[in-house]
Amino acid sequence: MWRRIRALIVKELLALWKDRKTRYVLIAPPVIQMILFANAATYEVTGVALGVWNEDRAHIATELLHRFEDSPAFHRIATFDNPDAAAAAIAGETVKAVLHIGPTFSADVLAGRPATLQLLLDGRRSNTALIVEDYAQQIVDQFSRERLAAAGITGGIDIENRAWFNPNFESKWFILPGLTVILTTVASLLITALSVARERELGTFEQLLVTPLRPMEILLGKTAPGLIVGFIEANVIAAIAVYGYGVPFIGQILLFHVAIAIFVLSAIGIGLVISSIAKTQQQSILGVFLFLSPAIILSGFATPIANMPRWSQLLTYIDPIRYMLVVSRGVFLQDISWSLAWDQLAAMAAIATVTLSYATWLFRRKLQ
Repeated sequence: MWRRIRALIVKELLALWKDRKTRYVLIAPPVIQMILFANAATYEVTGVALGVWNEDRAHIATELLHRFEDSPAFHRIATFDNPDAAAAAIAGETVKAVLHIGPTFSADVLAGRPATLQLLLDGRRSNTALIVEDYAQQIVDQFSRERLAAAGITGGIDIENRAWFNPNFESKWFILPGLTVILTTVASLLITALSVARERELGTFEQLLVTPLRPMEILLGKTAPGLIVGFIEANVIAAIAVYGYGVPFIGQILLFHVAIAIFVLSAIGIGLVISSIAKTQQQSILGVFLFLSPAIILSGFATPIANMPRWSQLLTYIDPIRYMLVVSRGVFLQDISWSLAWDQLAAMAAIATVTLSYATWLFRRKLQ
């Protein structure tokens, strides 16, 4: 059995390599998109999840805090009483920023001494962090003009910004780990979605059915090339990001590889479903396009999921790209632990199980 499967895998890989159009699809678009996205992608922010760590209960601090809470730019969703809780919220992406008001803030303002606020930012989304910083500065400047200057209070309020995981706000540090996932998805989907449809168009599908290969063996043979190519492509793109663009990779390589393997299996399952339904390669490509466009939009690659409408947020739970983005950015920038990544891995494994099972059922139904 394994000898027959191995022969089919070799046959599939040779077919991929000998088809000039397929080689072009696998090589040219990822390289072109890598360069374009790395240098031209920009993002907009529509809302900010804010956490507050307030050690000053005096009226000046309370009034300034109300300014943040009343601003449409911020939505206060958490309150902390120690630095560890604030750090955990940023690391877990519960909040995008934490406003820390020290115990002497109001006293410094009333005494005319320079007062300092601390704003902790999630630097993994560099564009978002920069906009959050600007929002906060505008609120503090307006508060100083309208409240302090009008009351004749001298001195000023400074914001001490600290960006975690990306202290220099490098946009490529945010874009490229996500782009690794997107381009891997494209390659894996295309290979598997075109597989069965190509066999039907060339008239070799019927020949494949009369071989000693059983349906499950054929399905395994169709799955393995996509897994191999997707796994290699993810590593190549990650290497380009690290060595070509200087993006750090501080996490565990084993965690990255395990996540990529599970993620590619989920993408292959979707591709096989499309391939089993489509009758031609054109239909398969259309199916990939119809899935890929909304999947990328809903994944959180371009805009934070928290800024989407509630119904859109619910749809993201069935999108495997969403989960892999968290792991990819975590291993590149954060050194995410297995415990933090477990929920993402489990969700991708569940999607892979459902899609591969459904593809198997469709495949067997076609053979009956």
